Amino acid sequence: MFTGIIESQGRIVAVEPRGGDVRMLIESDDGYLAGVALGDSVAVSGICLTVREKTEKGFTADLSVETLQATSSGYWSAGRRVNLEKALTPHKPLGGHLVSGHVDGIGRLVERYEEARSWRMQFEVPVDLAKYIARKGSITIDGISLTVNDVEAQRFGVNIIPHTLGQTTLGDLQSGDAVNLEVDLIARYLERLLQARETP
Repeated sequence: MFTGIIESQGRIVAVEPRGGDVRMLIESDDGYLAGVALGDSVAVSGICLTVREKTEKGFTADLSVETLQATSSGYWSAGRRVNLEKALTPHKPLGGHLVSGHVDGIGRLVERYEEARSWRMQFEVPVDLAKYIARKGSITIDGISLTVNDVEAQRFGVNIIPHTLGQTTLGDLQSGDAVNLEVDLIARYLERLLQARETP
């Protein structure tokens, strides 16, 4: 589990095709990844990846066909900046919301504009995810815990304060760019509970 509070930024150093899937090398220059161990989980732009091998500045991870198809990682190449967060521990403050690192789908930025010192961003989501997104609810975009400001059909908007813009990769996004989306866990479980009640 994660909190959606980005702790560092890194970059994709290498993308190596391996028998239909991919092995990636992820590094960080600030020493953030120095303490990871084999088998640890690290959220990389919202995708929970398992440390396969440690390197001096980071780690390698294997990305399955499922991960490549269900997330924006299929578009990643060497040099791309990514958001990083290590797994939640009992001593870590829960500053965002509970995030699993299991991406629900890919959204796309459709509009961004300045509003005072903040930025407003509008995203379009797949129709099957739109029902889980509610005004003032939580959403995870590329691993970042954010509050939904408005919702209309398959679009929703968020407000990005200067701190978040500076500490994450959101400032890199241009119109049409793909992002990883994880909807609120509570909405998912509520739907499942309601479905179970309706089943005779």
